Amino acid sequence: MEYTVQKLGKLAGISARTLRYYDEIDLLKPARINSSGYRIYGQGEVDLLQQILFYRELGLSLETIKEIIASPEFDSAKALNEHREQLLDRRKQLDLLIQNVEKTIAEKEGRTTMSNKEKFEGFKKKMIDENEEKYGKEIREKYGDETVDQSNQKVMNMTESEHEEANKLAVELHQTLADAFKTGDPGGELGQKAAELHKNWLMIYWNSYSKEAHAGLAQMYVDDERFTAYYDKEQPGTAAFLRDAIHIYTGMIK
Repeated sequence: MEYTVQKLGKLAGISARTLRYYDEIDLLKPARINSSGYRIYGQGEVDLLQQILFYRELGLSLETIKEIIASPEFDSAKALNEHREQLLDRRKQLDLLIQNVEKTIAEKEGRTTMSNKEKFEGFKKKMIDENEEKYGKEIREKYGDETVDQSNQKVMNMTESEHEEANKLAVELHQTLADAFKTGDPGGELGQKAAELHKNWLMIYWNSYSKEAHAGLAQMYVDDERFTAYYDKEQPGTAAFLRDAIHIYTGMIK
């Protein structure tokens, strides 16, 4: 069966304008252009559009999706299995949050009691799942499954006070890094304070510390555009500044 832009857009629940844009950026090309100049899509394009929309639902950028599906190693069946696993993980996360809300309602109505740890379980699981979705592949390749799993378990076991301490430390790090960046000297007092705060923040989540791992993570902040965008969102160049400060702090200057 073949579809025009309008028919495929209606079938998929997206606008014809979106499909035209996908064509323009070479993300999803029509199978052919008919004699009247209309884009015509076949079953192969329908299946590929499904993959694209799955990836969009998982939060991937169009540029990243294009790189994935254009890769010679792209396997649609394998991709579907990966989508399924990610969606199941998301369902577990939602189920945990729903349980958390239901317990909270029951506590408010006097039908049960709820520990502070239980109150935050759903949110901690959500944070872990979001980090896995965004950075899991790269972090696991760099540090290994065992290290990442131990870190995730440490997060799930965090007490309310530890969670609050982590948030306070993150705020202090953010402010110190912003002040240090203004000095332009990653080896200066503020730059090195930011590096030390970063180490302290990491140790809330890491089970052990090494200068090599700390320096390697700092380098990833510059090499991976997603980390760079996070640190550079308020002041471009902050990720590189933090990397330099940590490399000086750890003695891993290149």
